[in-house]
Amino acid sequence: MNGKRNPLVLLFLAAAMAGPTRAAEQPPGAASPPLTLAAAMQKARESAREVTAAQARQGAAEARASQAKAMRLPSLNLTALFLRTNNPAEAFAMKLNQGTFSFPDFVASDPNDAAPLNTGITRAEIALPLFTGGELSGRIDQAQLAAAAASSTSTWVADNAALSAAEAYVMVAQAEEYAALLHKSRDTVAAHVKLAGDYVAQGMLVRSELLRAEVELARMDDLVTEADGRVKIANANLAFRLGAAGGSSWALAPLPDPRPVAAPMDGWLATAAERSDLGSARKLLAAGELEEKVKQAPFWPKLALVAKGELYGDKPFGSTGTSGSIMAVATWNVFQGGADRAAVIAAREDARAGREDVARFSEGVRLEVRKAFEEAKTAEARHETAKKALEAACEAERITNDRFRAGVVKTLDLLDVTTARREAETRELVARADAHTAALRLAVKAGRRPESVLYGGTE
Repeated sequence: MNGKRNPLVLLFLAAAMAGPTRAAEQPPGAASPPLTLAAAMQKARESAREVTAAQARQGAAEARASQAKAMRLPSLNLTALFLRTNNPAEAFAMKLNQGTFSFPDFVASDPNDAAPLNTGITRAEIALPLFTGGELSGRIDQAQLAAAAASSTSTWVADNAALSAAEAYVMVAQAEEYAALLHKSRDTVAAHVKLAGDYVAQGMLVRSELLRAEVELARMDDLVTEADGRVKIANANLAFRLGAAGGSSWALAPLPDPRPVAAPMDGWLATAAERSDLGSARKLLAAGELEEKVKQAPFWPKLALVAKGELYGDKPFGSTGTSGSIMAVATWNVFQGGADRAAVIAAREDARAGREDVARFSEGVRLEVRKAFEEAKTAEARHETAKKALEAACEAERITNDRFRAGVVKTLDLLDVTTARREAETRELVARADAHTAALRLAVKAGRRPESVLYGGTE
């Protein structure tokens, strides 16, 4: 090998050995302060639309529980009526109710030919259920269980919203770090292409070497354009997850190495048994099991107490006459052709099916945790391997560069190890992002807050 240094080779080596750097400043057009992973997850919990919707459903379920409880209380109805009639019986009764009946007038007139009579009736009625055969208590219990299930579902939705935001955050961090590496390499190549042109003009390099440099610069331009596009897409996805405007972008805090996944698997399986969506399913099952009790209510009599007071006059809200009454009402469904019994059987079978579904769901949760645990441990191991490979690639590049300067190895050998180092950097970046997302998914699958796997998080 010729001991004379080739300037173009040295230019490309300088560009190739430029390490990945994260932009320290906020991306162009970004208006938000630096965003940490934990802050992004908290923002998703507060602003994500699916979280807002789940909270609204929880509020609706709690209101229905209050509505069911209110059915135990007395109900008060006010009714105002006005009628004009010449029906003899009604006219006679209304005069009595108004307190305007006159026996001499009645004797002097023809009762069968009553004059039209105006009557205003104001009625207040209070009804109090005394016994409903268990229907009312069953509906109240069902509504309370549904509200509790909605609360658990809201927690599950918030955890998944935080997980989605975290995944989007990691994608942005990965895209920005890769784009920063390419921008750095592209700028270096561009500067040295200009220098190579100067060398050609001075007769120090042949034009073919300059053309090779320009081809490399064009390739870097393509890579930079693609990387910048991926950053924009990743930011749009993060904005969607955070409930922010579509054009928002952020300067992200550096993404550290992921926190090691705790072992053994049994600890993750233990917390998964109390996962919020599984708890919600169990509460809804309990509500469904109460349906059989509710459907048995028609086999029992229903008792209620009704109190009624009325004001009568010749115009609405008149008070020339008053009356009142108290009634104890009992109703009993004696026979409906077997429909009630069929409804009880249907409710019982629905509950049995629900128990099987929840049992299968519980087994599926355990399977999800096992899978997520293995994926997280695998991703963690791959990241460790990638870091070791990057260290080895950097050391190999250093040794080969020293040997190249000593004139021992060829230029192609040095370019090969430089390319290997860049590939190792890319693998480490991808493995680091995968390890983060795998750990976050494991936490959610195991019924824990995804923040618990971050440094500083609690289990």
